[in-house]
Amino acid sequence: MDQPTTPPADADARRAVRPVICYPTETLPEAPMALYAAARRTLRTLGEVLVPPRDAACFRVPAGHFFRIHSVEGPQVGDLNLWNAADLSERFYSGKTRALHGTHLTTGDRLWSAFPHLRPMATITHDTLGWYGFDGFGGSVHDVIGTRCDPYTHCLLSDGGQYHHCCHSNLTRALAAETGLPLHEAEAHVHDVLNVFMCTGFTRDTGQYFMKASPVRPGDYLEFFAEIDLLGALSACPGGDCSSEHSSDTAACHPLLVEVFSPDPEMLSGWQPPARSGYDRSHGA
Repeated sequence: MDQPTTPPADADARRAVRPVICYPTETLPEAPMALYAAARRTLRTLGEVLVPPRDAACFRVPAGHFFRIHSVEGPQVGDLNLWNAADLSERFYSGKTRALHGTHLTTGDRLWSAFPHLRPMATITHDTLGWYGFDGFGGSVHDVIGTRCDPYTHCLLSDGGQYHHCCHSNLTRALAAETGLPLHEAEAHVHDVLNVFMCTGFTRDTGQYFMKASPVRPGDYLEFFAEIDLLGALSACPGGDCSSEHSSDTAACHPLLVEVFSPDPEMLSGWQPPARSGYDRSHGA
């Protein structure tokens, strides 16, 4: 027989139990932000990629270099995937990044790779939207809580609708074009994203994931330091600034610009790419 759903006599006391941070950041290896700050003063442009609206494009960043994602024409959010350029099995792990740094990322936070590697792939070195913080709705920018808009969920929620410019499909096409993989093989490597410039949170009454108009404007950018050789893919989301809906052609959309920069190598003297996880992978067997 089902248990009753009436609250117990000590319900308030149970709710009042103080939370405990799962992964205290004090124990994380610190990013050498002073080193990166000195290096970024010497940057010279190495290349750029313009990501068309409602589409995606790939880019490559050597270890020890920087890259920026720019808003260039109008408010636009982007979905970012990252891989080890030499090994697609090492890819960005948004869930563990969220567990380590929180729901939204900014300067000093790092993008961690999947098991069994679990090492920093990139470090955020500058965020022109760092001023936003958390608003009165609990919203903030650059989230690692959403997945990516995709044609499967769109089909489910639109009674069979077939839309091919969701970020999942955009990233799949871009990765296939960059690597020569068949679409179905490329799709298997597409993963949960960093939602660049997207303003999101959870409703306080129902706990639902929400989006609202991004505060990004032309000239804003998010900058990263590549800790390892990176292959990236960025989708300019069909939701535009995500103020109304996504997975459709109704929103005003704009391109995004990815710039890659090379620092003076002398400024990174002594720096080394981070080592993979030291866990021995015996799993107690």
